[in-house]
Amino acid sequence: MLDFDMGKYGFYVWTCYGATLLSLAGLIGLTLRAHAQRKAALKALQDATESQT
Repeated sequence: MLDFDMGKYGFYVWTCYGATLLSLAGLIGLTLRAHAQRKAALKALQDATESQT
């Protein structure tokens, strides 16, 4: 079983866990948004190339 009693360090530890979780969530969000933007740009380039031929 996990022991969540961290004594006087509990606030520091949980704050670090929270900051890490927020950072990872932000990075995942930024990655997904960049992927969607690049996917849309690629589709636009492919459509422009197909319309030229």
